[in-house]
Amino acid sequence: MSRRIAVPVEVYRGQITDLTRECLIAARLVARDEDEVVAYVFGEIRDHGNSALQLADRVVTLENGQVSQPVALAQAKLLCSKLDRKDTELVFVGSSSWGLDVGPLLAAFWGVPLVANCQGLERRQASLWATCRICAGKLLVDVEVGAQTAVVLLLPGSFLRKEVTPRAAQPVMEKESVSSQEWDARVRFQRWIEPQREDVDITQAEILVAVGRGIERQENLEVAEELAEVLGGVVCGSRPVVDQGWLPPTRQVGKSGMIVKPKLYLAMGISGAPEHVEGMKDAELIVAINRDERAPIFHVAHYGIVADLFDVIPALKEALVARRQEA
Repeated sequence: MSRRIAVPVEVYRGQITDLTRECLIAARLVARDEDEVVAYVFGEIRDHGNSALQLADRVVTLENGQVSQPVALAQAKLLCSKLDRKDTELVFVGSSSWGLDVGPLLAAFWGVPLVANCQGLERRQASLWATCRICAGKLLVDVEVGAQTAVVLLLPGSFLRKEVTPRAAQPVMEKESVSSQEWDARVRFQRWIEPQREDVDITQAEILVAVGRGIERQENLEVAEELAEVLGGVVCGSRPVVDQGWLPPTRQVGKSGMIVKPKLYLAMGISGAPEHVEGMKDAELIVAINRDERAPIFHVAHYGIVADLFDVIPALKEALVARRQEA
């Protein structure tokens, strides 16, 4: 029986997010031959947005003057009215600030299971199994989704490097009008408020030396600063470091901080919580140093070093200085 895998499209400032593409990759990976992958767009998007949705079989644009507003309550209710639950097997939503609002609301309105913190998916006979993180990423559990409808929240970076191909050269494009009665106007979007940047703009840095709880004390930041100086980079950090006041908010990487895409991201003593990974997963090269070999950061790192960062950094700094002197 043909069933639908729905992917609500997340748009930020007119741009389709990379996390939406990850959701489409995941949908394509688990879709059977008879299944249909459908992307749902809230409002008009720019022409080049079609290429970002190429992995979908069908793209449905919901049109109305208000639907493009990032109001989770109204958008989740709208999806409920537009999607046929009987024909929908799965709804894939990225674990972003927006997705963490929309996904649970959609599951609650429908009364269906919500599978959170998913980093892997696999078809086993008639059932879909999801691998999910629990206990702040320290444990992995396999969850049987079964044949029922479910909403799945996908962790950023989990499907980014998976290779899939579109089913057709271009998805079928459709438009659906939204009446004023279908849009819950109780909550209204007012404006975007961007934080002022009086410090270094880490979003423009090509090399970032990132520190987490593993740095232990504020005094130890000097070690990271020295390494950053040798590399020609900038020190940044995860939320716990910023919450402690060891670094200013402008240096925070993650969902509640900055989204960065440097050429090199050196993660030191960072466990790899989903909120942090969301902000750095697209770096060209990610090198992680952590004493815990099971730290989630190793799932997105290109290279990993299981060791004490206070043993690695001095040796790395010494090697870099020696190489510079030879040159």
